[in-house]
Amino acid sequence: MHLFSENLALEIASYYRNLALAHGVIPKVFTLVNGDGDQYLFFVDDLRMEKEEEDQFLSYIVQAHDAVSYARGTLVIVQKHEQFIEYAVVDKDDEQAIVCSAELTRDIDGKPIGLTEFEKTMVKRESIVFGRLYDPIELSEAKVEDFESLWEEMKSKILHREMGI
Repeated sequence: MHLFSENLALEIASYYRNLALAHGVIPKVFTLVNGDGDQYLFFVDDLRMEKEEEDQFLSYIVQAHDAVSYARGTLVIVQKHEQFIEYAVVDKDDEQAIVCSAELTRDIDGKPIGLTEFEKTMVKRESIVFGRLYDPIELSEAKVEDFESLWEEMKSKILHREMGI
């Protein structure tokens, strides 16, 4: 497991804790880190795409930025009172991935008020629904241009920084 992946797992836990408890929101997030330590983070819902096209776009971004690690997280609702924030961190050079999950508690009005510690589990990368973003994809030239254009449009919403190791 690459050091960026371990750092990313810790960072996403902190990020979700802050978003949920301080701001009351739990967005679907996607982030990647490349070999130079550049990190890009954005909300998946901002893409406004069907699932298949969303997966193609994320694959394109992972490959275009030569990501060494990426993560995706979301809210998982089992039942009304049983909710979890879960995310997975996938490393380019490892067949294992990190999956983290924490139980979310809401008050009577539905506002997030508590979040357990994130439990970390190692799983096979192929078992994760979006674990194959490193797999080569074939896109038409028009689709690549669309994705490049979308990336440019999204830049104002993308958190970009250099990740320390």
